[in-house]
Amino acid sequence: MPTIEMSFYIQAPAPVCFDLARSIDVHMESTSQTKEKAVAGRLSGLIELNETVTWEAVHFGIKQRLTARISEMDAPHRFVDEMVSGAFSRFYHVHEFIPQQGGGTLMLDRFDYTSPLGFLGELADKLFLEKYMSELLRKRNEHIKRLAEAQAKQS
Repeated sequence: MPTIEMSFYIQAPAPVCFDLARSIDVHMESTSQTKEKAVAGRLSGLIELNETVTWEAVHFGIKQRLTARISEMDAPHRFVDEMVSGAFSRFYHVHEFIPQQGGGTLMLDRFDYTSPLGFLGELADKLFLEKYMSELLRKRNEHIKRLAEAQAKQS
């Protein structure tokens, strides 16, 4: 059961960061390397509490589908998405946005997951999956940071 945690300081207000993080369109931009697209549920715009989105993407050369639901939301400070169905046994993904002095935001990201297949899944985590997921999340968060800071400069 790996837990991936990362934090980013973003020179933009928390509401801007919060909305970019729950944007279906921004998610698709940030995961273009896996050809990720929304195919069911919320297809674009800002996902809301109790809404679902089904993502289709290519990971490790295999087309996969995963459905997640927004199970908690405290705008603009926190939201949680959880897997409803997909390749993992489960995941619980917490996004937090803590306002900082000077108008910035500390964005915290915690992805807690369990791979399928018991021991084989644990082995996959150690060999490659945890690193792969960390890199995917890092790229997504860096994309959000770039967009938020560019938007804040225009304001």
